[in-house]
Amino acid sequence: MSFTEHSTVIVTPVFEDVEASGRLFKELESVFGRDVFVVAVDDGSVKQPVTPDAITDAGLEGTVLRLRRNVGHQRAIAIGLAWTADKLADNQRVVVMDSDGEDLPQTIPALLDALSPGDIDVVVAQRKSRVETIWFKTFYVFYKAQFEFLTGRKISFGNFMALTPGAVRRLVSMQETNVHVAAAVLASKLRTKLLPLDRGPRYAGQSKMNFVGLALHGFRALMVFAEDVLVRVGILCMVIAGLSVLGAIVAVILKIFDNSSPGWFSIASGILFVLFLQTGTLTLMTLMLTGVVRSGNVVTAIDYADFVERELPTRGLVA
Repeated sequence: MSFTEHSTVIVTPVFEDVEASGRLFKELESVFGRDVFVVAVDDGSVKQPVTPDAITDAGLEGTVLRLRRNVGHQRAIAIGLAWTADKLADNQRVVVMDSDGEDLPQTIPALLDALSPGDIDVVVAQRKSRVETIWFKTFYVFYKAQFEFLTGRKISFGNFMALTPGAVRRLVSMQETNVHVAAAVLASKLRTKLLPLDRGPRYAGQSKMNFVGLALHGFRALMVFAEDVLVRVGILCMVIAGLSVLGAIVAVILKIFDNSSPGWFSIASGILFVLFLQTGTLTLMTLMLTGVVRSGNVVTAIDYADFVERELPTRGLVA
């Protein structure tokens, strides 16, 4: 079968995780049969590189995109989407999912069914339950609150999503997709639907995402909306600067009417003056940075050829 004869294309990043990805391929076959094409993006694995045989052994067809180096989870997904967009037919649909088992193949039909009405471009999985530690759940709640405060947007989903061909082509034209896929979906203005789904446990091994990596992943989402973040920080600084001026005026009035204790006016005015200078300087810096971010917003398609070392199709696949 050729690529376009499969109704669904699965894009999944794999990094040193042959056992888990092999089990994923088998479960995909049990759900879809042969009516699915797998694009496995090997993110620079050295010890356990995924091979086309793992896809073939599961009874599926697909391609392994072996990257020249490790580029990270989000960029690996973006590269897989860019490769897929070049070959995608208008009647196909694309699913992005992790290869470790936490995104359950059995829930993919529900995602795809939600695309059927024709007025939805992307259906994203919103987690109903998580098999996670307490510290992860606490950090995730803090991350969502911080994201909403700094960007004015809510984010409650990850990479597990189903997309129409038009949505895929739109995302691969955005550099933000390289940085954070879920945030790029928000920034794309695509018609998005949230679908509550359970999250499963890992098939095998331990997660390679440590606390530092998790924090970096959260900051990357903020980077997608850097302009909005800078504007909000600037406004906050202006408010604080205004309050410091108001506080200085109150301090002067109290001094004039001799209602302040000895030395209080000097300390209060000094602190307020320093606060005003700092917030004023930070406001000017955020305004300049906002201009830099705005001038750098150039629409450039993701060039997967710069990262893919080899394309390894399964045996018998028709180009």
